[in-house]
Amino acid sequence: MGRVALITGGSRGIGRAIALHLGASGHRVAVNYHTRAEAAEETVTALTAAGGTGLAVPGDVGDGDAVTEMFATVTTELGPVEILVNNAGITADDLLLRMTPEAWSSVIQTNLTSAYLCTKAALRGMVKAKWGRIISVTSVSGISGNAGQANYAAAKAGLIGFTKSVAKEVGSRGITVNAVAPGFVATEMTDALGEEARRAVLPLISLGRFGTPAEIASVVGYLASDQASYVTGQVLVVDGGLGF
Repeated sequence: MGRVALITGGSRGIGRAIALHLGASGHRVAVNYHTRAEAAEETVTALTAAGGTGLAVPGDVGDGDAVTEMFATVTTELGPVEILVNNAGITADDLLLRMTPEAWSSVIQTNLTSAYLCTKAALRGMVKAKWGRIISVTSVSGISGNAGQANYAAAKAGLIGFTKSVAKEVGSRGITVNAVAPGFVATEMTDALGEEARRAVLPLISLGRFGTPAEIASVVGYLASDQASYVTGQVLVVDGGLGF
């Protein structure tokens, strides 16, 4: 009956698409959310309507105690986490000279520290089972940087280093650790850019369009599958040829 997958920030956008994709692949899916309970429940409803098994599980993944409680709930309800997708992320954009300490720390906590907390919690069971998939959703901003996003780019770049380091630590236990780096994807986050900014970006993308959450989810699905059993420590860029 598939495996147990936990998607952080799984209530909307890319996270929701990943949850639906993994559910359609036969996995039992825990959809984590922090504040959007209704959206998480809607995602679970869509999962079950398609014949899958889903569970909405609350928790601020930047908080250690909340992560411990979340994993305990998932283990009790679905079983030990075998596939972890570190997807939770926020933005608080500003030029560095105007960026507040709160804007810096909140983005680092949610986007990077959460991956440390969740991965550490997931690894205990994965090491015992000698099988696991850890996939973090980073960004092309973490590779090339982006003006006004020093905090976001730093967190996403940190995820890349984190991925490569942990992959070296746990590969001997049958656990793969990879990352997916989306470019511009049509979500609420990119909608906030405004129409003028979106038009300015399109000429930079070889395929001439923004990606869809489903296109990112399919890559995550591949990394979570047995087909990717010899892929680890990698960052798969899915950006439509942005700046190629």
